[in-house]
Amino acid sequence: MSPGRQQARTVEEHAAAVLARVAPLPADDVALAALAVAEPGRVLGADVRAVAHVPPFDGAAMDGYAVRLADLPPGGATVTLPVVGDARPGSPAGDRQEGEGAGGAVRIMTGAPVPAWADSVVPVERTSTERFVAGAPTTEGEVTLARQQRTHVRHRGEDVRPGDLLARAGDEVTPALVAVAASAGLGSLPVRRRPRVAVLSTGSELVPAGDDPGAGRIPDSNSLLLAGLVRAAGADVERVGAVPDDADGLRRALDLAVGAPAGDAAGRADLVVTTGGVSAGASDVVRAVLAAPDARLRDVELAAVALRPGRPQALARWQGVPWVALPGSPVSAFVSFALFVRPALAVLASRAPARPVRRRVASAWPSPPGRVHVVPVRTLPSGEVERAVSPAGAGLRAGGPRPAVGGHAASALLGADALALVPADAEKVEAGDEVDVLPLGGAT
Repeated sequence: MSPGRQQARTVEEHAAAVLARVAPLPADDVALAALAVAEPGRVLGADVRAVAHVPPFDGAAMDGYAVRLADLPPGGATVTLPVVGDARPGSPAGDRQEGEGAGGAVRIMTGAPVPAWADSVVPVERTSTERFVAGAPTTEGEVTLARQQRTHVRHRGEDVRPGDLLARAGDEVTPALVAVAASAGLGSLPVRRRPRVAVLSTGSELVPAGDDPGAGRIPDSNSLLLAGLVRAAGADVERVGAVPDDADGLRRALDLAVGAPAGDAAGRADLVVTTGGVSAGASDVVRAVLAAPDARLRDVELAAVALRPGRPQALARWQGVPWVALPGSPVSAFVSFALFVRPALAVLASRAPARPVRRRVASAWPSPPGRVHVVPVRTLPSGEVERAVSPAGAGLRAGGPRPAVGGHAASALLGADALALVPADAEKVEAGDEVDVLPLGGAT
């Protein structure tokens, strides 16, 4: 389509257009030692199978004495056996061959290899010795014990065997998986790296947070918002900050945002996300850049999405890197990120995007028809949802807290844990109605 024309789209159509521009990132082998201290949210790029037995040998599950069941009376009567050896963790099971320990017992600690001729461990507290003293050598020449109901032997491969499937491609790399993989003989895992996302906001009115804005200017909250949302979604972020409404300045910022020079994949951004400049105003710098010929620019799409808030949207590629341009209102940017950017990050990381769930509404609110109305909500202990309110508005009007209204009421997001997606044909949401709700938390 022509870069100057907007394409009317549903929310679903625009979400599909964003996802069509991204694909799962390649996987690299990452050492388990590095994964153990890496940030959470990494996922596997391939199935993982064991290469060793777990346990790797028959080992003692209790401190006690390794014996042959054949040497113990079957009825539970006690028998006295000579102590013929001492087995500790980290030591081989000894050179006694099958049958050489017949009629004897080996003092053994938890985790030590069980001698090949033994098939049971009697816990020390069930013997005449009663307890071992830490660090003390073997002193008892014999021990009185009896057959137990359990053998207390962990057999080689009873947990995992070579070739067993430990995890599938797309599964999250958890501490448990790292530990099991190490036990199963692996030194690394095929892991997709975290997506790299560059974020910036546009607008000559923006000043750094904490600075005195002065007349007609406002703090740059959007680049901070995007950076935090990207991190919460499990990606790495490069925050470029605010860019004035100058086309050449935006082009330079985009060159900086994509990172390494074209052709050098190391360190390049996988996605660029911007806010502002996509509407129809004279200062909308993103539209100006998208409309001008540029060898760095491809696949431009301007969209009018049937969404409230968040109608104006744009897509492109800058130096081959997908670029998602969101509107500049903070709530519009927040909603657009949840609906369009977060699913794209999930695809890059090879995770399944979050899906809306049905929830019952606790109290009514109006919903202007014509577009999907996205409402910040909070979940009650009952599981129902209610419209989030602005804590800053509490007490300013008679009757209690003031509901957040419109795309500018960013303070309502402070109390929200989900977004309600009200259909375009609804004129009101009644108490007891069910709506689709998109949870906000987690790396999804």
